[in-house]
Amino acid sequence: MSIPGKIFVLFMLLILAIAFFGPFAVMIMGSVQKMRDMAADPLAWIPMDPTIYNFSQIFTQGSFLRWFFNSMIITVIPVLSQLFLCTLLGYIFAKKQFIGREFIFWSMMAIMMVPNQLLIIPKYIMFAKFEWINTYWSVIVLELWTILGVFLVRQFMHSIPTELEQAAYLDGANDFQIFLRIIIPLSMPAIATVGTFAFIANWNDLFTPLIFMTKEDMYPLTVGLASLLTREGNFGLQMAGSVISFIPTFLIFLFFQRYFTEGISLSGMK
Repeated sequence: MSIPGKIFVLFMLLILAIAFFGPFAVMIMGSVQKMRDMAADPLAWIPMDPTIYNFSQIFTQGSFLRWFFNSMIITVIPVLSQLFLCTLLGYIFAKKQFIGREFIFWSMMAIMMVPNQLLIIPKYIMFAKFEWINTYWSVIVLELWTILGVFLVRQFMHSIPTELEQAAYLDGANDFQIFLRIIIPLSMPAIATVGTFAFIANWNDLFTPLIFMTKEDMYPLTVGLASLLTREGNFGLQMAGSVISFIPTFLIFLFFQRYFTEGISLSGMK
């Protein structure tokens, strides 16, 4: 590539980096802004007198800690459930032969094409009859397993040689032992990918809890923070809450980044 071409590519990459990093910079700088500074000049994003007042206000409000707890409940339980169920179902669809296997799997994949917004009213009616509105069940049950997670694990497990299972059978291992001692250790990149997707999707979900959680003490962080600006009128307070909410997803992705990248690349090989 010629020098002008390299300069153009670098320039475009710089533009993209600014576009992607811009919202994070606004969030971080806004979290240490004083409310009167934002009111005086809404376009002044660089704080002249940074403060941690917004963070102290966040932690002294009992509602925020409750929202954080709710987010942990409706995120951690589905993540653990998906790690097990998606791995188990992925193993069954990848390695076991039974009548209708392909039909069942691709029927499940077709369900992914249906927008969640079309199903939310029937779900609300059903959960209302179960008296699950304003309970954790209304959010957790929907995310106990995901078709995307099953798909990723299944695709990855196609790359695991069948000879390993046959050798284990010859050594006297049963299906559960093979699944636990051979399949799971070899599938850790795909499992970590499913876990990362599950954590980020459930932690950042706004739409589902907005529908099923109508009481403030049942709000997760996403819904609670969305209501802060309307209730408090403090942009800095909302940005401080957003920074705290962003930290768990950032740490999860940072910790599982190696497995995540490997799982995504290898899941697309088959």
